Amino acid sequence: MNRTLKRLADEGVSVWLDDLSRHLLRSGRLARLVRSGTVVGLTTNPTIFHDAFGEDAEYEEEMQALRGRGMSALAAVRALTTGDVRAACDVLSPVYEATGGRDGRVSIEIDPRWARDTERTIEEARQLWRIVDRPNAMIKIPATVEGLPAITTCLAEGISVNATLIFSVRRYHQVIDAFLTGLEMAKADGSSLSEIGAVASFFISRVDTEVDRRLDAIATPAAAALRGRVAIANARLGYLLYENMLRDSRWLELRAAGASPMRPLWASTGVKDPAYVDTRYVTELVAPGTVNTMPAATLDAVIAHGTVSGDRVTANYDDAWVVFGQLGEVGIDFEEVLEQLEHEGIAKFQTSWQALIVAVERLLSGVRP
Repeated sequence: MNRTLKRLADEGVSVWLDDLSRHLLRSGRLARLVRSGTVVGLTTNPTIFHDAFGEDAEYEEEMQALRGRGMSALAAVRALTTGDVRAACDVLSPVYEATGGRDGRVSIEIDPRWARDTERTIEEARQLWRIVDRPNAMIKIPATVEGLPAITTCLAEGISVNATLIFSVRRYHQVIDAFLTGLEMAKADGSSLSEIGAVASFFISRVDTEVDRRLDAIATPAAAALRGRVAIANARLGYLLYENMLRDSRWLELRAAGASPMRPLWASTGVKDPAYVDTRYVTELVAPGTVNTMPAATLDAVIAHGTVSGDRVTANYDDAWVVFGQLGEVGIDFEEVLEQLEHEGIAKFQTSWQALIVAVERLLSGVRP
């Protein structure tokens, strides 16, 4: 294993890859990454699949078969994406077994059109769980207000969940409650808790992108001093909440019954501002019991020149509070930022999903995009 990645693992950070394509699977690259210990999990989303289908010619053969069966575009998308996730689950199965289910997980997201519909989200999650049919799969459910009861219901039914699109500590607190309630329901039903996995995907870089835009518009020295500090401060306060959960009596009772904690997962860790070090959302968020899911470019950067200097979270809570105090002083309403980011995040995945369906419709009709 690369020395930097070994240091991350020693600090309690699980490195997952935020990418999946047919080429990644068939070329054997994913298998090599797993065998070398470079990555121990994988996440997907509608944008990743849209990009893969548009660039990867290795889908063409299966697309022809689906065309011959008269399959609709939506059904074809479902067959192709779940097939890739199932194959990735098989590649990562040894990690899942070796870690007792802690890692070796592969996430697939519900149809993003249902992010504001609780019942459709639950049904979609059940369907994906049945189709993928692998114990190391995870169903990504957007942590909208409507998604919270879906998270609880799915966990209560034994479906492993990746609660995604979390931007705020307040929403993360609600996600933790949904997680604990779901496991309590499963326990009350006599279900085994040991195989139920859960992570909470806390989005990082998008926070800085929007906050920095607003800071630049204010254009004062105080505002400039806050550039690039808010996303990391926000995530650090999220981790403080995680630490509090680990001491909560509700969690301690569930742990005694065999449950695993809902670990914080740092998502959207690719740096979007070229002024920033391209590994900052990895090296500045090192803390025990976390997951960092990285796009390939970020993973490559970490391997090439990442520097890990131990836990960068738990000693910096005071600084995080200071950052948010100063953010209010310069006139930025962070709650408004968070509401905008959630709306934009859902809209982005809905757009990617619709574009994916349109592209597959064209492919099924024999037309290359």
